[in-house]
Parts: sequence; structure tokens; C-alpha cells
Amino acid sequence: MGHMDSQSSNPRMIRSATQTPDMTEDQTVLIQIDGTDATGITTDVLHTFASVNAEIEDVEQIVIRGHISLNIVSRIPAGHDLLKELLFVCWERGLTIEFEPVDAAPTRRPTGTIVTVLGSSVDAPELAAVTSAMTDSGMNIDRLERLSRYPAWSYQFDVSGGDRQQMASELVQLRDRFPLLDVAVQPAGLPRRSLRLMLLDVDRTLVQNEMIDELAEIAGVGDEVAALTERAMAGELDFEASLRARVALLAGQPVTILDQAWDRLRLTPGARTFIATLRHLGFSIAIVSGGFTAITNRLSEELGLDYAYANTLEVVDGVLTGEVAGPVVDRARKAELLHEIAAAERLSARQVVAVGDGANDMDMLDAAGLGIAFNAKSAVRDAADAELNLPYLDAVLFLLGIRREDIEDHGGLTR
Repeated sequence: MGHMDSQSSNPRMIRSATQTPDMTEDQTVLIQIDGTDATGITTDVLHTFASVNAEIEDVEQIVIRGHISLNIVSRIPAGHDLLKELLFVCWERGLTIEFEPVDAAPTRRPTGTIVTVLGSSVDAPELAAVTSAMTDSGMNIDRLERLSRYPAWSYQFDVSGGDRQQMASELVQLRDRFPLLDVAVQPAGLPRRSLRLMLLDVDRTLVQNEMIDELAEIAGVGDEVAALTERAMAGELDFEASLRARVALLAGQPVTILDQAWDRLRLTPGARTFIATLRHLGFSIAIVSGGFTAITNRLSEELGLDYAYANTLEVVDGVLTGEVAGPVVDRARKAELLHEIAAAERLSARQVVAVGDGANDMDMLDAAGLGIAFNAKSAVRDAADAELNLPYLDAVLFLLGIRREDIEDHGGLTR
């Protein structure tokens, strides 16, 4: 841009353009205002537009570290010197202003892409690698903002154009260079904004434990059950068959071992913050577990959840029979429950976020509008829309575009 002389003595104010707008006819102009942020700047600027009946076609404002950048595309009516009025407002406020004639803004923006980057440390090398993948895919970065520094660093990119599939493929390859970096790619726009239902796996997702393993350890059959659990979660064994085999090893145990297992339960770090924030945002929350109702029902009550589904251990005369009562909540059933709960909430499956870690969760993750693999096996990560390998459940919120400051503002900080 070529710079023109300021119309005032304020050394901080610049009026610039590639060419002076011809105000004898309607003109579309990009106006860029920068400077130290203060209360009322945006209001003063927009009142100035309103005073000349200028049409605003696009607007974006960013404030970072007390610095405001306000960008407006406006169609200015012929015979009105809006720019002169804006120069005066900026002079009073100690702001810089630049303007440039541009083509009229399109009536519809092309559908963009949201890229979220998370890690215990996200610095220049990681960000450079991510932006290179975007550039190589022909994409343009329209906006970049930091979402959090705690419990992890996270950044959100709004990008447009290019080849989304190519970019996603290139970003997956960054795992080899940056194994602690998580990158999620999602369509921007209405689908992301319409998410309203959260479905959570329980064992090793909402809680750190695998509850069947805890019961088995109390019962003295821990090693046998743990080996079966690990193979089932990796998809090496049929889930229902392995569950029934593990439960059979609990036959004859007093029902009180369920209370002992409950006492061992440990929520995943950030779980309470996660639930509180979702509540604040108006989400309905469900847990669907291959575990047991004796645990999930108590979890649901303690956390104030809307739905809880799991398997029921058969008890006769205060003793576990080693059988599961009723149908098993397996991989297929979890996906069915997603659709059933969504229908009960009058939502579509694309308005559901599902989070899980095991092979038993893969159909559920695939059915959801956004499926997130949480510290999962590689096969589960490959099947999900996004992966998160940080040990904090509230980091899932950043994949929804929620800033840490938004979480803190409503008091959701109980970890």
C-alpha cells in the first residue's frame, strides 16, 4: 500500500490506499484500524458507518495483548466522506487507519476448514510444520488464535481454499516428527456450531480405571482378566465373548466388591471441568460403557449426566453369578445408542460428539458428527475424525473451539 499524508498532527495515524477512492460513485473499501484497545472503539467506529448509511459487507476484530485490529469491508454511498469521518475518530483515539478499494464481498463465503493444534508444548517448529502443510495444500490461513496454554497449548487455524484431504494427509505424517503433537481437521461452519450432544466412553476415558480389572484384582483374578481386557480393547478378541469370559471369573464374589471398586475409581484429570463447561454450553451428556451399571449409574448421579448405559452384572442372594443380565453393550450397541439418544434429544447424529479409546468405540466414533480418539490405540485413532493424546479430558473442549478463558470465566476449574 502507498501511504498518504495524515490529515492531522497525530504521528500514529496513517491514511493509506493503493489509490484514492472516487467518492463520486459508490465504492467498496477495506478499512483497517489498529492501535491500543480501549472501551468504546468499535462502537464509535460503527456509529460513524451508520451516520452515512454505509453498508457493512464483512467485519473482523481481534484483540491481542491490549492491541486491537479492526477490519471492515464497507460499501460507501457516493457523496459521503466516510473516510474523513473515520480519520477524525481515529485521531481522537490515537489509532492508525488504512484503507484500500476492493471488489465487493461475495454474498456467500466458501466453506472453510478448522485446524486445531494441541500439545504439551507447541512452539515455532510445530507451527511452521503445520502451516507448511497448509501452504503445500493450496490453503490460505484466514485466522489464527491461541485457545489455551493450560492444561495444554492449543491453537486454532481458520483456513480456506485448497485441498482439505491433502492437508489432512500431510498433517497425519507430522506424527513421525512431532509425536507429542495432536492435530484435528474439521469443516467450519454450521456442522461444528450445531454440536449439542456429548457421548463418552467410561473406562480409560471419563475415568482412568478399567473397572473390570479393578473388580478382578479385588477378587484375586487380576492377571487373567487384565490380559483378556487388553486383547479386547485392541480388537483382537470379540468383545462380548471376552466380557462374558471375564465376568465368569467373578462368580461367587460378594456384591460388596462393587463398592470396593467404586472407592478405587479415579476421574480422568479435567473431567469435572469438562462436564461443567459442557453444561454451561447447553450440551446434553451421555455415558455409554462396556463396563457395569453398578459404576455408571453412580457416576451419572454424581456428575449430573443425562444418560447412562452399561452392562448389568447378575446378582443372586448378594453374590455375583458370573453372568451378564440382558444384552451386552458392545461395539455395535454403542453406535445404536448414539442414534437412540440423539433421537430422544431431537438431534441428528452429526450433532453428536463421541469420545472413546478402544476398538469397542469405533462404530460410535464413526457414527458421530465428530468422533475423537482419546489416548487410543492406532487403529482407533485412524478411524476417528480427531485424536487427542494428552491425559486431560478438558483438552477435548479445545477441539470444539472453546478458549481457556471461556472455561475460566464460568468457574469450570475443578480438576
